[in-house]
Amino acid sequence: MTPTFVRNVFMPKKRQASSSTARWRERLRYFESRLPAIVETICEWVEIESPSDHKLAADRMGTVLTARFETAGGRATVHRAVDYGDNIQIDFPGRNKVKPVLLLGHFDTVYPLGTLASMPCKQNGDRLHGPGVLDMKSGIALMLYAIEALKSWHGGLPRPVTVFLVSDEEVGSYSSRKITEALARESSAVLVLEPAAGGGAVKTARKGVGEYFLTARGIASHAGLDPGKGHSAILELAHQITMMWKWNNLRDGLSINPGVIRGGTRTNVVAAEAVVEIDVRIKRARQASALDRKFHALKPIDKHCKLEIRGGINRMPMERTAGVIALYKKARAVAKEINWNLQEAAVGGGSDGNFTAGIGIPTLDGMGAVGEGAHAVHEHIVISDLPRRALLLAGMIESA
Repeated sequence: MTPTFVRNVFMPKKRQASSSTARWRERLRYFESRLPAIVETICEWVEIESPSDHKLAADRMGTVLTARFETAGGRATVHRAVDYGDNIQIDFPGRNKVKPVLLLGHFDTVYPLGTLASMPCKQNGDRLHGPGVLDMKSGIALMLYAIEALKSWHGGLPRPVTVFLVSDEEVGSYSSRKITEALARESSAVLVLEPAAGGGAVKTARKGVGEYFLTARGIASHAGLDPGKGHSAILELAHQITMMWKWNNLRDGLSINPGVIRGGTRTNVVAAEAVVEIDVRIKRARQASALDRKFHALKPIDKHCKLEIRGGINRMPMERTAGVIALYKKARAVAKEINWNLQEAAVGGGSDGNFTAGIGIPTLDGMGAVGEGAHAVHEHIVISDLPRRALLLAGMIESA
């Protein structure tokens, strides 16, 4: 059922006269006039729950998206996955025989099935709330409406466009990464529709992300009868965590966080095994190998204990390369047409844009909606910002 709020009339905000050309002002009005439809589409997709770990639910979302993009003139290819939802590729032909622009996004969310009962899609003033509304079903809607706009303005797309929507970004992109990288290599540039940074900035740099698992194995004993015969895996792990904590170098963009610890069986048993899960963030690619050597060089403090290390860097950093800067300058030029001073930002979180930038393809991230609360109960987007985000994307497809 169509939410009641989308039947309301969205009045475009009055904008001060500027040096923008009549063509760009008219384009902005085009998206403003379609704002009710954009909001309705976003809410429709938010109400189709698609958690990463539920293949049936994710595939339902993928089927809906496939049909909608095919209606817009795309040719869909479904990349089957076993453990996660199928990944969806939609190719749009263009008049000019150039490499396509890759629009990259994901439709999986972090929320379990049933979240809508307590966190429904609803409007509150200029905000639209709901699970996954910001991260990142609104970004997918911007892709759709930007493509439709370009086809309307030009009588067809001026250049080829590839849309790739993955189902497992929130859990590591294990089923989709190779496809993402292959499509990026065939593209002139990648535009990632993840949420914008603070103040609506696009993202020109992201930290690399990794996860390590350190297991300590000791010798169990009765904590009361034979305390001296035991060698505690928990105590060994505590020593190792204290040592690793000293590797943090926030000034250089390197952070190490032991986020989850498991170990022991009972309070009266000296623990035979303990495990810590460690989140790692790096600013530069060269930090990855040095950090990996440190992890694999760890030695037990208690010689009766043994250590096992697994894991590594999953996403290399998205660095602010010349290719990224060139895309940002083009985005600035598009935004300037409507008197928008578009800023850039470097952020600590990773995305699939890390993959494409990591293999050297010019990538601009944070092209999606403006809002707050990704992965949180207050997740929302700013409705009135959607038209200019759609305009920015359309302009970048033309110029990238």
